[in-house]
Amino acid sequence: MHQLGSTRSALRHDHYLQTPDTFVRTPLPGMQNATAVVHAGPAIHAGFVQYTAEMQPGGLLGDTDLQRFAYVLDGTINVDENSLGPGGYVYVPEGEGRPLRAASAARVAVIEKEFNSYGSKPEFFVGKEDGVSPHPLGCDETLQVRSLIPDDPRFDFAVNTMVYQPGAALSMVEVHVMEHGLLMLEGGGIYRLSDCWYPVSAGDFIYMAPFCPQWFGAIGRSPAKYLIYKDWNRHPASR
Repeated sequence: MHQLGSTRSALRHDHYLQTPDTFVRTPLPGMQNATAVVHAGPAIHAGFVQYTAEMQPGGLLGDTDLQRFAYVLDGTINVDENSLGPGGYVYVPEGEGRPLRAASAARVAVIEKEFNSYGSKPEFFVGKEDGVSPHPLGCDETLQVRSLIPDDPRFDFAVNTMVYQPGAALSMVEVHVMEHGLLMLEGGGIYRLSDCWYPVSAGDFIYMAPFCPQWFGAIGRSPAKYLIYKDWNRHPASR
């Protein structure tokens, strides 16, 4: 049914909300039997690229010269000898390639960026979200964080999942130098971005530029969960 030009998607100078009703799918170079919903990249002055890859059985994400982090949303993918199902993830260092192939129909959240070096280069690894111990944000037990990238200064970005129990919220409006790419995975709530307030739900993507005021509160009867990227571990002058 036509929505007569109505959407929750919104673009502002320091943030944007991209909702599934506005997703446009396109193949990217190196993809086979797969398409991408591009969420962020240099076109919005982001320092990283983020997209959701939708892959048919046997579909391929080809090599990249960039760092690549991939988190499986649905289905199963293979990388080298590793098989990753929902909640599985992989980090591929810059210049190492390692194509990802779908063992079944799959959706994968993919983050790619140039490496900002500090000492030695990080190493390839795979992991599972449920193998990472959660910890509360601050002292709030209703807001749990899992850090999917090791706490190691060689990495120039972080990827976390955050789970809010119904009614849980950030304790403050955050304003900081880091930029974010955020994919809502479950539930929903209200996101404040700059001076705007948005209802958000599973499937939505949010980009937050550096110093964009930001706050989230979970609403509903089930927990809210999102996957969030941020640049990390580097001096601001090296952006």
